[in-house]
Amino acid sequence: MDPIETSESERPSIQLGEKKTVNEYLNMDAEDESLRKWKESLGIKSDGGYSPPNDPRTVVVERLTLLVDGEDPVEVDMQDAESLERIRKHGFAIRERCVYRTVVRFRVQHEVISGLQYVRVVSRHGIPVDKSAVMIGSYSPSKEAYEYTTEPEEAPSGMLARGHYEASCRFVDDDKVTHKQFKWAFNLVKK
Repeated sequence: MDPIETSESERPSIQLGEKKTVNEYLNMDAEDESLRKWKESLGIKSDGGYSPPNDPRTVVVERLTLLVDGEDPVEVDMQDAESLERIRKHGFAIRERCVYRTVVRFRVQHEVISGLQYVRVVSRHGIPVDKSAVMIGSYSPSKEAYEYTTEPEEAPSGMLARGHYEASCRFVDDDKVTHKQFKWAFNLVKK
C-alpha cells in the first residue's frame, strides 16, 4: 500500500455534493443579485475563470518554500524536473528543534477546487514515522497565484532522531484527484 494513501477510517464521513463547472455555479440562482456579488467575491466570475486551452491541469503547484526560523528560505521550483530530482536525491539539512513552516504557491484553473490538501508521509529507513494532512482549502480559477502557509512545526531532537529522512508528498482534493506528487529528502542534524 502506498504510504500516503488515506484509509477509509481516516476520511471524513461527509457527503460531498455533485461536482459543478464554474458556469454551472454562475447560473445557479442567477436572478439573485446578492448571490451574484457573493460569487464574484469568491472569485467565481462571469468570464468562466482562468482556463488556458493548452494546459489541462486544474491545480498547478508552482513553488514550495521551507521557512526555517533564523535561516535563509529553501525554495523549490515545482515545475522544474531538475529541482524536484535534486531535492529527492540530495535534499537539505534541518537543525533539530528548529521551528519551520511550509509555503505553497499554486494556481487553480478551469474549475473550482474543493478541499485541496497537502498530504505528507515522512519515512526513515523505509518505515513511516510521521504522517500529516493539511487542509489548504477550496479555490476558484484565477490567473493570480494563491499562497498558503502551514502552521509552525518543530523538528524533533535527540541522538535517535538525527539522520536521513525521506518524505512522500501529494496535493489531493475532495474528489481524491492527485494534482501533484513528489518526494524529497532531508537530514536532521545537531543544533
